[in-house]
Amino acid sequence: MARRSIVLGLVLIAALLGALPLAAHDFWIVPSSFRPAVGSPLALRLKVGENLRGDPVPRDAAQVDRFVLLGAGSELPIAGPPGSDPAGFVRVPEAGLYTVVYRSHRTRLDLPPEKFAEALRKEGLERILDLRQSQGESSQPSTEVFSRCAKALLRVGEPGSTGASPGFDRPVGMTLELIPEKDPYTLGPGAELPVRLLYEGKPLSGALVVALGLHATDGRIAARTGKDGRVRLALPEGGFWLIKTVHMVPAPRETGVDWESLWASLTFDLPTP
Repeated sequence: MARRSIVLGLVLIAALLGALPLAAHDFWIVPSSFRPAVGSPLALRLKVGENLRGDPVPRDAAQVDRFVLLGAGSELPIAGPPGSDPAGFVRVPEAGLYTVVYRSHRTRLDLPPEKFAEALRKEGLERILDLRQSQGESSQPSTEVFSRCAKALLRVGEPGSTGASPGFDRPVGMTLELIPEKDPYTLGPGAELPVRLLYEGKPLSGALVVALGLHATDGRIAARTGKDGRVRLALPEGGFWLIKTVHMVPAPRETGVDWESLWASLTFDLPTP
């Protein structure tokens, strides 16, 4: 019996250790429709995972810093019962472009050195690897806080219809933010989408920005931002797209950890011919 308890305990520990990195994987918003009708109810699911395969994230009031629908100069709160999936519900009041904004509070994550190094390489954060090596910390476990900066772009009514102010190309005040500089709903497959990346309101250069399409056959599309924080992504197919990036900086002293990472994402539905 004692041996069995030890084995079960080891299995549980292994499962927990394997699940820890999932917490800092991609995070994105999936609306019940990217083109809802005026006045219709809209359900908003939160997802966490990799390669567009994600687990649902139920609503957790302790994690939500901001969850709103922006459009026409207004900001509508997105409500939902605790523990619900979908995590939020709202009605779109009129035609136009809307942005769903989700900002989370910080969550702590500790990783062994090999897992941390693997995550850094995957997200294009080799500069942190180099910095740890220069400081003699490569063999040390990492301590980190991470948070989410997610957006989804909705089209209500036909392109060009009056109503909600576009606003899709303006910052919404998140610490790390992906901003499309063209309306994706006016583009077709193969068109380039220019995207600007801001950190604390300023252009962020050298960041790896990745686009993942649900029906894309060419795998992920990736490029690094220039000095102006801009990148251009050619999206070959229509349908659901996730654009994502991660930025890491030394953590503020009050967090009690070494690093802070911010995970930004943008989702939309590219028109098909």
